[in-house]
Amino acid sequence: MQTKEQKVAIIKDLAEKIKASKAVVFSDFKGLTVKDMTELRSELREKGIEMKVLKKTLLNIALKDAEIEIDARKLEGQIAVAISANDEVEAAKIIAKMEKTNDNLKIVGGLLGKKILLTEEVKALAKLPSKEELLAKLVGTLNAPISGLVNVMAGNLRGFVQVLKAISEAK
Repeated sequence: MQTKEQKVAIIKDLAEKIKASKAVVFSDFKGLTVKDMTELRSELREKGIEMKVLKKTLLNIALKDAEIEIDARKLEGQIAVAISANDEVEAAKIIAKMEKTNDNLKIVGGLLGKKILLTEEVKALAKLPSKEELLAKLVGTLNAPISGLVNVMAGNLRGFVQVLKAISEAK
């Protein structure tokens, strides 16, 4: 059992992390095996996302300290909190992917900055492309007109060379 000082330290740490985070995903992990939970935690850790499991009352106090108006006691099941400080969609993507393969894991809500998200909104967030994918699409979009111009110019040169070749063959 934790002492009051330990609980205060946990609450303070969690509140600071929630304030600094870009996104937070709440999930119900009731019935999840230790192996599956370890796999989920390691996959999240690879992307720089921290996952915490704690009592709803402690979570509720930490959320109030972070100035977020959500009652954690009303969240369904045993709650795990995935906190992403770097990417808005990665935590939602990883948990949603595992939720598809494991019936015991369920997304129950989340936060995007200070905005409270419903389950459906978190799942919609998970469907968004990652930052790298969006940057690749942007580069492709910016590169397309330049590539088209190069092809048009090269086509004119090819045509000119073919005309010269036809003239030289005719003489």
